[in-house]
Amino acid sequence: MTSYREFYIDGRWVAAVGTAVLPVVDPSTEAAFAEIALASAADVDAAVAAAKRSFDGYARTSRLERIELLEALIEEYRKRQDEMAEAISLEMGAPLELARRAQAPAGLDHLQQAVAVLRDYRFDRFINDALVTREPVGVCGFITPWNWPMNQIACKVAPALATGCTMVLKPSEVAPISALLFSEMVHAAGIPAGVYNMINGDGPTAGEALVRHRDVEMVSFTGSTRAGVLVAKAAADTVKRVHQELGGKSPNLLLDDADFASAVPRSVRSCFGNSGQSCNAPTRLLVPRARHDEVVALAGQAAGALRVGPPRAAGTALGPVVSATQFERIQRLIGIAIAEGATLVAGGLGRPDGLERGYYVRPTIFADVSNDMTIAREEVFGPVLAIIPYDSEEEAIAVANDTPYGLSSYVTSGDRDRARHVARRMRAGMVHLNGAPLDSAAPFGGYKQSGNGRECGIFGFEDFLEVKTVFGHGREGVES
Repeated sequence: MTSYREFYIDGRWVAAVGTAVLPVVDPSTEAAFAEIALASAADVDAAVAAAKRSFDGYARTSRLERIELLEALIEEYRKRQDEMAEAISLEMGAPLELARRAQAPAGLDHLQQAVAVLRDYRFDRFINDALVTREPVGVCGFITPWNWPMNQIACKVAPALATGCTMVLKPSEVAPISALLFSEMVHAAGIPAGVYNMINGDGPTAGEALVRHRDVEMVSFTGSTRAGVLVAKAAADTVKRVHQELGGKSPNLLLDDADFASAVPRSVRSCFGNSGQSCNAPTRLLVPRARHDEVVALAGQAAGALRVGPPRAAGTALGPVVSATQFERIQRLIGIAIAEGATLVAGGLGRPDGLERGYYVRPTIFADVSNDMTIAREEVFGPVLAIIPYDSEEEAIAVANDTPYGLSSYVTSGDRDRARHVARRMRAGMVHLNGAPLDSAAPFGGYKQSGNGRECGIFGFEDFLEVKTVFGHGREGVES
């Protein structure tokens, strides 16, 4: 078993002050393969102090200097991208094919996007005689999840580096190995000491100390809505900027003119991707009542075609969910759906046949779901799909918006103008029309209890900038 007892602080690896350790478990075997030190408040203080000391100098670096640093980090990432995919697959159970195709490349994509925005970004503008300039917000605290580890780390770290901020990263203690590897890349790239710092730790100790710290001027958190509420409360005493990307219960609306033969299997695969462990997964499939049984048959066939198995086995579509806690939560919600009268179409309680060890969940589909059932209200974060029938387009839109969440939504129609019209009425931060994929240059984020602020591209970039107005400045002598 590998032991990681050091944190990356002030440009070097330093021994943890705290003595607590935590095993890191391979969810496909339920066996620990590593252990990490858990940061104490003293470790958090040391990391924040390093970030604070380095801020003034790094904030004054030029656009070109920051581009060169990011390009050096991109080069280091490229060298070790396959290693990153292996680490992600091992720590959180993603099929190795998915880790190589999507999980690891997501980190590189965000680094490249940050460079693309930085090259042409106008930091200075004028309103009459006043200069309006954007400056780095300061020391940032990042708390990231286990489900898309490098996606969430890079979409925070990259724009922070690009804008001149310094930072302390606390990745999920459930899946920390990818963050340790990323920190090695940061060091090899020559990022100045203290600009990027990384500690491991749990939420109640390290996470709370980071959020409450008086020298942290912005917190960016990705995780559950429940945890996001606690983060916001803890940050309130110091009136720091809080940026959150939280949960979702995304509606997937199939209009009556959709091509059901292609749309339904695509919907199932999209919901079950990453073993259902994505905040923007389309977990509520809204279908015309007259075609409900047709959809049920198609969805059942699609679920049956998905192979659940070890992450490193060829042909595996779904690996395990990340932990025993997550497995037990999913089982509880499946049991509640059955008790509340939803029709079980595929999957159900327990592990798939032949998989007695590991946190494997049966790909599960419920039909005849009403939107007031628990399975339609709570975020499951597992491979569970709820099929909800509707009688009219107006009803479908109302049901789609009847949720405390508002992260993403999906609309499929044979008439693109009709799909666009419905998209305008979705109360969500993102709408996918006819299966359109994400674009990392466009903003990612949600309405309502799905969070605030936006990540990715220029919108994510600007969340790390403060706005300063200099009255009477005049238009001469400004390099934007």
